Amino acid sequence: MPEKNVDLHGSAPDKHKFALLLIDVINDFDFPEGDQLLKHARPVARILLRLKRRAQKAGVPVIYVNDNFGRWKSDFRRTVDYCARHGRGGDIVKLLRPEEDDYFVLKPKHSGFFPRLLRLFSGTWKPKL
Repeated sequence: MPEKNVDLHGSAPDKHKFALLLIDVINDFDFPEGDQLLKHARPVARILLRLKRRAQKAGVPVIYVNDNFGRWKSDFRRTVDYCARHGRGGDIVKLLRPEEDDYFVLKPKHSGFFPRLLRLFSGTWKPKL
């Protein structure tokens, strides 16, 4: 089990060697190729859910790295709710919906790694990127 960090108030993963990153799994699939991608995304989502459950059971932090969809005042939970209710891939979002103990990073550009957003966790969490 990871060591508990009482100073961070849950804002960053506790010390752990690993994390499960779920990248761009929250999506409304509202783009021209969305339906085509959904055919492949649905079976992958079920596999990701099994992987997430294994990570949780092992005490591995789960971190969602997702687009902000160009909304700089975005709220990740509202984005999740919107995609689950109104998106073409609502079933995927409902399946992979973040839980209370999960973490998230909204990426401002094409990659959550480009501006090194995940380095924000580096003070306590030592991931191998």
